[in-house]
Amino acid sequence: MTTVTRTSQFRQRQKKETYLMNPVKFTLWLFLVTVTMFFAAFTSAVVLRQGAANWLYFKIPAAFTISTITIVLSSITMQWAYYAAKKNEIAQNRIALWLTLILGTSFVITQYLGFGQLIGENVFLAGKASNVAGSFFYVIVGLHALHVIGGVIFLIFTLVAAYQYKVHSKNLLRINLCTTYWHFIGGLWVYLFAFLTWIS
Repeated sequence: MTTVTRTSQFRQRQKKETYLMNPVKFTLWLFLVTVTMFFAAFTSAVVLRQGAANWLYFKIPAAFTISTITIVLSSITMQWAYYAAKKNEIAQNRIALWLTLILGTSFVITQYLGFGQLIGENVFLAGKASNVAGSFFYVIVGLHALHVIGGVIFLIFTLVAAYQYKVHSKNLLRINLCTTYWHFIGGLWVYLFAFLTWIS
């Protein structure tokens, strides 16, 4: 095999590697597409069932508005953490991750409090006193909250890695994945909240 042939093959291999997506990133994006389709199916079902006789409108508790503000803020701090990692600003990266973790946990807590407020307004998930609108609300919001809890766990692992000096400009995969996932669940909630407000 000539030197020219070897060089050509090396360049072709390099070109392929440049265009191929990291398999972990690909898996994450595949998962996000699946989640998007899942929630799209739920919201479509809500639109179809909205005209049902047992569809009772109710006011969404203030706790869910607070949780919306919280998750938007957490998306900002998550992006800050990513930029800090790119610039090797280790201290700022840790602070931003801590803030995101606190805000993410606060989101879950406010959602829980919101469910309590719904019960206080006699809106239940199931039972004789339940209605279709309330049931859909509980299921959609509850399933999203589970995804946020998954994100919080991911954040904890990323924060631990940051303290082990494994999050920096030469090792951005972990925080890149975490940032992508966190922005996704934040954007998804903003959409869901707007949709649920519209149909309530």
